[in-house]
Amino acid sequence: MDIKQLKIWLKDIQVQNVVNSDVEVVNNSPLIMLGKGRQGAVFQVSDDVCVKVFGNEEDCEREHYALSLGKETNLFPTVHAKGPLYIAMDIVKGVDIREYLQSQPLSEALSAKLLEMLITFKKIGYERIDHHKRQIYLQLDGSLKVIDVARTVWRDRVYPYPRKLLTSLGEENKAIFLAHVQEMAPEVYAEWLHYIRMEEISHQIYQILLPEKPNKNTLKKLSSQLLTTEDEAKYVAQLQGLVHKVFKEEWIKTMLARGKNPDAVMEKIDEYWDAREQELFPDRDRKGGKDRNSERDRNRHEGKRFVGESRRDNDKHHNRNRYEGERNHDRHRRSGHKNRKRHHS
Repeated sequence: MDIKQLKIWLKDIQVQNVVNSDVEVVNNSPLIMLGKGRQGAVFQVSDDVCVKVFGNEEDCEREHYALSLGKETNLFPTVHAKGPLYIAMDIVKGVDIREYLQSQPLSEALSAKLLEMLITFKKIGYERIDHHKRQIYLQLDGSLKVIDVARTVWRDRVYPYPRKLLTSLGEENKAIFLAHVQEMAPEVYAEWLHYIRMEEISHQIYQILLPEKPNKNTLKKLSSQLLTTEDEAKYVAQLQGLVHKVFKEEWIKTMLARGKNPDAVMEKIDEYWDAREQELFPDRDRKGGKDRNSERDRNRHEGKRFVGESRRDNDKHHNRNRYEGERNHDRHRRSGHKNRKRHHS
């Protein structure tokens, strides 16, 4: 493939993303457009090679990375060249599963190949182990090829089962495929069934909540019971408790960050707050020793629980930052590798 000539042709192709629709394409090149989708458009370069032109660099980078994860498998087309907005790769021939199932039954052998495909997705590191049937092609030798894999990586929220594949199969073939999975991988079948059931329950709850209209007039009248600012004595007590709560939580956070003993911290907090209460409210009746100790015990228990929560939050924050750091490092590494390849070329 003549990369220099390809780049000349690509200068005459503009692809623009459109919200919730396929890309818009302006093609002033001699290349024939084979099709387009949400992320880009595909043009034929030769009998065996095509080029996918993207509307933005992120989608291009996603797809190239996803293809690179599967380069040691036979599931994906071979990549021949890449630029900021294009990937040149093999043309995937054969018939897609959607067309195939219009005239042929979903056999146990094909179900096994689809299950193996999902296993491979998981093995190579795809976040979303799912795909629409129109993006899966059956080859003449019976093997599968997969296209449009940009959305399989760098996703924060995914369905934990192959929802898109099952839905795209249609109700009849979905039931057949699940029956095959139940026989070949019963534990996987049970887990998928669990997630399907959870999704159904979620839909049912939504349908109950959607038409439900609250009685706003009744709520407006009843909500007055939640107000505390109109009663001055109650308001002062609530405000004092709020300030005390915030003060204690922030002090515990600060002392934990400094490596102090939580028990000693809470003891100091109680002593300090007792002194402040006495200073601010000298005429207030003081509680008896027993009641005072009970209140302190409750506060100490609350404080310990908050310490535990703070530590867990800190651990989660640390782990999340470490994960993001590793992920960003991996992206920078790939970006550096990509830049080195451009420099050498």
